[in-house]
Amino acid sequence: MTTGQRPAAEPETGPQDDERLPSLAEQMADQLGGWRGLVESSIPVVVFVIANIVGELRPAVIASVTVALLIAGLRLAQRRPIRHAVNGLFGIAIGAAIAWRTGDERDFYLPGILYGIGYGLALLISAAVRQPLVGWIWSVLVARGRSEWRGDPRLVRTFTQLTVLWGVVWLAKVGVQAALYLAHQDTALGVARLALGYPPYALLLLITVWTVRRVTREPAPTPLPGA
Repeated sequence: MTTGQRPAAEPETGPQDDERLPSLAEQMADQLGGWRGLVESSIPVVVFVIANIVGELRPAVIASVTVALLIAGLRLAQRRPIRHAVNGLFGIAIGAAIAWRTGDERDFYLPGILYGIGYGLALLISAAVRQPLVGWIWSVLVARGRSEWRGDPRLVRTFTQLTVLWGVVWLAKVGVQAALYLAHQDTALGVARLALGYPPYALLLLITVWTVRRVTREPAPTPLPGA
């Protein structure tokens, strides 16, 4: 090496590649578990609704729990992620245990109704105190634990509005199910559980991902001189 000659500068590697946010499709697939996750999480409820219509409560409970266990076991044997299957199994097991104990088929759906009420209220309360829950969930699931959005008024406002939207929709759909529960409309309650499950969730998720990505790609407004 010639004296005084500087070594060639190494190309700089920025964090852009490591910090690239997943695409909209990747985020949707991860949160919904893909089409397979959607189907597998719905099958135990479908089994319970059909078995309860054609038969009695306890065989319907056994059938739904058995199917949920088989789905979780199959995913485990295939070394596939079991998060969605375990979540579904947990919800099915609690509802089945309550319905088995009370002997009332509508109690199968009671944990989901109570959870929906609590989740909807938590969303609205978090928005009211300027700690929007959707923003914090975004930080954990998408932004790899980063919470820089707290210092960006645009994102705080966006996440607050999205949190209110989630809360209102969540309480609306659980309100329909609660009304059917109180009216002892068991079959309609099962149909509503399916119809008001993933479709509204998928739509809200799509709106959230699209809105946040649009806001984060917009340049921040330049403050006026002297402001």
